[in-house]
Amino acid sequence: MNYEDDPDGPRNLYAMNNQNLVFQQNDLFPSAFPCMEEIRRQGRLCDVVLKVDGQSFSAHRIVLASTIPYFHAMFTNDMIESRNREIEMKCIEPTALEALINFAYSGKVILDPHNVQNMMIGASFLQLNKVRDACANYLLQRLHPQNVLGFRDFADSLGCSSLAESADKYIETYFHEVSQNEEFLNLPVTEVKKLLRKNDLKVESEEQVFEACMRWVKHKDNRKELLPELLALVRLPLLSPLYLTDRVASEELIRFSLQCRDLMDEARTFHLIPERRSLMQSFRTEARASDVKGYIYVVGGLNRHGDSLNAVEYYDPKTNQWHLAPPMTMLRSRLGVAVLKSRLYAFGGYNGKDRLSSVEMYDAVKREWCMVGPMQCKRSALGAAALDDIIYVCGGYDGVTSLNSVERFHPSSNTWCSLAPMNKSRSAGAVIACQGFVYALGGHDGLSIFDSVERYDPSTNVWTEAAPMLTKRCRLGVAMLGGKLYACGGYDGSSFLQTVERFDPETNKWTYVASMNAQRSRVALTANMGKLWAVGGYDGISNLVTVEVYDPKTDSWSFAADMIAHEGGVGLGVIALP
Repeated sequence: MNYEDDPDGPRNLYAMNNQNLVFQQNDLFPSAFPCMEEIRRQGRLCDVVLKVDGQSFSAHRIVLASTIPYFHAMFTNDMIESRNREIEMKCIEPTALEALINFAYSGKVILDPHNVQNMMIGASFLQLNKVRDACANYLLQRLHPQNVLGFRDFADSLGCSSLAESADKYIETYFHEVSQNEEFLNLPVTEVKKLLRKNDLKVESEEQVFEACMRWVKHKDNRKELLPELLALVRLPLLSPLYLTDRVASEELIRFSLQCRDLMDEARTFHLIPERRSLMQSFRTEARASDVKGYIYVVGGLNRHGDSLNAVEYYDPKTNQWHLAPPMTMLRSRLGVAVLKSRLYAFGGYNGKDRLSSVEMYDAVKREWCMVGPMQCKRSALGAAALDDIIYVCGGYDGVTSLNSVERFHPSSNTWCSLAPMNKSRSAGAVIACQGFVYALGGHDGLSIFDSVERYDPSTNVWTEAAPMLTKRCRLGVAMLGGKLYACGGYDGSSFLQTVERFDPETNKWTYVASMNAQRSRVALTANMGKLWAVGGYDGISNLVTVEVYDPKTDSWSFAADMIAHEGGVGLGVIALP
């Protein structure tokens, strides 16, 4: 027979086993530790005092032994400390020790920017691995080009491989930005060599590696003699002949070094005598992994009659041609697209009748589409961006109103959660990840078209205003190239735009660059092979099949091969070549 002491409270369980009655009170353990914590605060029944740097903290030996592995080993083995009332602690900061003793009773710890590193040191020392990992995750959310090298060394010193590996990945992704900060300039030469050797540096071109090398050498006078061994790690043959002549060869430190001049001669020969390249193969002649070309995938969008499509095609940079790929399972125009770990995700959109909440994923290896977890609300004309293994979906139109809501998708668990809304409702805006933030640009709320920009900080779940664009734009394209944001085309309420502007996060300013050759509203923009690709759109008269390519070195646009299966507002993503 079962009974309940309190229908609204924790249930006590009774079970009959022959003639025995087993009673289980489920709320006993959760209520015991708060009681012990209160007893400790009253200074009662404490049987051990932990002392560090002149400060003392009383506790119960049995509680510490049962919750903290370090004290379990100390108190349950025949160590001197197991019998001492007072124990002198080392290798831990007093406030961290106090917080971790409190954690032993409450299971809670508060992390902030000022205590997290001391807490991580203390948790590592006391073998509280879950607390250490929580500290590592906290730091991971705050990686920045100014601190990532220090965080990586800190993680290495504590043997926290997850944080160290994430920091290494961040350094590779944002090497150009990292190399411009004081931490990089103060690295020892051995660490600089490790970085310059990396094949996975995400650089716009080898020029950024050369400039980083020269910045480090010139930072201190006693580094000049180290230039030859560092320059040998820069892939000079991959630099353009013009850059080699105008920039590298004019560098005084290089002109007066015989070893550096030999490296310059190797690069010149590589360019001047192509038939000898097969005899000159070395790591210096191989493109870094980031320079590998990617397939540009175009999904969904419109045909010439304005109907939504499920067609998919991709551009092969090896052949300069477009090819058909397996279609999506659903018709989608005005969709959002993001690429994560070589998988392309298509979010929401419009099927010609309804706005969609469904999401599907394309596996380029299997050449298959499959459905994944749907968004929490219907969205067309939305923005999507991938950041740190998570995809953020922002704004759009649900068929009734423009949205300011934001959702986050975790591919690893196939789950969604809501985040803080944007400050403005943005339909037909653009969303992009940049230096650890998610930026939302332009768009409209059904009444006004915006030039405004706001950015989201994942570590604080807060949107803040950023520098506005020079032109108000909806249905614009946005991409990240060389550490800078580019916004192109769109519609300003009266004109279909061909202007392009660039945002520099370092100066917090927008500037115009060369305009596209065609007006393009509903344009899709992406970065690939060190250039920008503006795909499709609407010029005010017809949907476009044309593609334009922007070269930042020459500040000019040129046409590439036309699409074969799409016109109008497509979704766009780049998947790396195998």
